Amino acid sequence: MHINRLLAIFSSPFLAILYRRTLWTAVKLPKEQVLDIFRETKALLEGHFRLTSGLHSPQYFQCARVLQYPKYLHLLCGEIAKHFEYADIELVISPAIGGVVVGTEVGRMLQVRTIFAERQEGKMELRRGFDIHPGERVLVVEDVVTTGGSVFEIVDLVKKADARLAGVGYIVDRSNGKITFDAKHFSVLQLDVVTYKPEECPLCKEGLPVVKPGSRGNY
Repeated sequence: MHINRLLAIFSSPFLAILYRRTLWTAVKLPKEQVLDIFRETKALLEGHFRLTSGLHSPQYFQCARVLQYPKYLHLLCGEIAKHFEYADIELVISPAIGGVVVGTEVGRMLQVRTIFAERQEGKMELRRGFDIHPGERVLVVEDVVTTGGSVFEIVDLVKKADARLAGVGYIVDRSNGKITFDAKHFSVLQLDVVTYKPEECPLCKEGLPVVKPGSRGNY
């Protein structure tokens, strides 16, 4: 077969859909299986942590430890991509840094353009020549949601660009469904994880040192 004809076949929309469907199973991952993956990769940390939201917690989900393994990256992000497969997504956007790996993989699986926003002087902004086109159907993707602060900032960027918020997907929902967004949303794992305001934190009262994990901390 002529090489140009072969390339045309493999770039066809039909084959792209067929490719996506071969990646995913039809059944959502059980909660315990996801937790086992986090434990196996030592991504579920115990201690005294200050979260990005400012709240304190005795537990922290370090998704980066899970996502460093291709099989788990593919598995967990595939759950998000599968959920939004028929949402006609045209763009995936994530907050840096934690959401970038997740967003990139989800975008790859959905075969759509993928960008991220960065915090500049305390505010999420688009940089590096990235933009959101008016009317685009946008999926916001994050690794962990506690209060949803970073995601809400990304949603604001989508709305300011006159694009359409098609959905929000994330791996871990630490609010156990309490945080909602003005769009269809989906999480791979929902947990009601204990959090405290700093002034009410019993771990602080016990004198336990607090750790700020993540991209700007120790873990």
